[in-house]
Amino acid sequence: MLTIHIGDGGTGRAVAVSGDRIEAVGTADELRALFPRARVREWHGTLGPALVHAAPVPDAPSPRERIHALLRLGATAVVDGYLTDPALRAAAARGGLTRVPAGSVPPALVTGGRADLAVFDAGGGCVATVVGGRLVHRRA
Repeated sequence: MLTIHIGDGGTGRAVAVSGDRIEAVGTADELRALFPRARVREWHGTLGPALVHAAPVPDAPSPRERIHALLRLGATAVVDGYLTDPALRAAAARGGLTRVPAGSVPPALVTGGRADLAVFDAGGGCVATVVGGRLVHRRA
């Protein structure tokens, strides 16, 4: 199923996602016209690439909860040196997060690229996180 994610409450940048890939990037109006039957998710915030987490993974009671803490921050990639614990690496893999070398920057949202994106409010808080095309976090 094709889903269009739109930032800024339905008026801003938009990304069309099918499976784990980006089908198109453009304005909300452009993508609605290109994909009139697509599911639409509108977010109040700025849509862009998900973050690369380049710090220790937050503490939590379990590896799964530690990875979920990253998703709540808008991160879908973690610098490999911070995933030394095998249980944490396994939880990251199950959650679809990618391991990247130090100095990595978030990949641009481009057609054909992996659908890792996030939406941030004006204060920098994460509103929604999409990993490989799956909505894995949304703020209520």
